[in-house]
Amino acid sequence: MAGTPIVNRLRSAMRAMAIRVAGNSIASVLVGWSQTLDAKILRDDPSLDPISDRFTGPAIYVFWHEYMLVPCCMRRDTGLVLLASRHRDADWLIGLAKGFGYDAVRGSTANGGAQAVLKIVKQLRGKSLVITPDGPLGPRRVASSGCIYLASLLGIPIVPLGCGYEAPWRFQRAWDCFAIPKPGSRVRSIMGEAIRVPKKISRDEVEAMREKVESSLEAATLQAESWAQTGESIDGEAPFFAASAGTIHL
Repeated sequence: MAGTPIVNRLRSAMRAMAIRVAGNSIASVLVGWSQTLDAKILRDDPSLDPISDRFTGPAIYVFWHEYMLVPCCMRRDTGLVLLASRHRDADWLIGLAKGFGYDAVRGSTANGGAQAVLKIVKQLRGKSLVITPDGPLGPRRVASSGCIYLASLLGIPIVPLGCGYEAPWRFQRAWDCFAIPKPGSRVRSIMGEAIRVPKKISRDEVEAMREKVESSLEAATLQAESWAQTGESIDGEAPFFAASAGTIHL
C-alpha cells in the first residue's frame, strides 16, 4: 500500500542517507585496499591523464564494466563525472562514486530521447567523463554507440583505458564476470591513443567509430591483462595512484 507524500519523502530521504553513508564507508575501505596494489599505468600521451600536470582535457574515458573498480578508485578527486543510468539500482553506484569525489549525471544516450541527450551535454560542458561502454547490462566487451554521440556533441576525444589484474577474483555468474584484484597483487593499465570523433557524423560513421573504440579498448585491455600476468617492466610506466590518495568525501 502506497504511503502518504510525507511518508514517501521521508523514505526517500532515509534511503538517500543510507546510500551516502554506505558509499563513503565502502570508498574508505577501497582506498586502503587500493594502496596495497602494485598498480602501474602506461600512457600513450601523459597529457590525456587527469592527474598529469600536462593534462589538456577534457576527455571521455572508457573502460570495460568488469574492470571499473580500480580506475574509478585510482582517479578520484580529479574532476571526473560518472554517467549513470536512470535505473534505481544506479543510486548505489552514484553513492560510491561521490565518496571518491566524482560528480554524477544521470541519463541515457540510447533511449533518453533528443532532449535528454541535450540535457546531458549541457551538464557536461568543459568536464571529463567516465563511461563503461558495455554497461550496465552488456553484452560483455561490446561497446555501445553512446560515447560516440557524446564525443561528437561535446567536441572532446575518447580515451580507451585497458585494465588487467593478476589472477583476480571474478563473479562468474555476473554478465561481465566482474573482476576484483586480490590485495597486494599486480594491476596494470594501458591508456591508449585518443580517438577524435567528427562534429557532424552520419549513422554509418557512428558505427565505424563505435567499432574503432571497441577494438582499441579491447586491444588495450588484452595488453594490460598480459602485462599484469608477466609483471615485466616497460619503458614509460608510471604509478597508477591519484595524487589525492586517502581523500573521502563525507
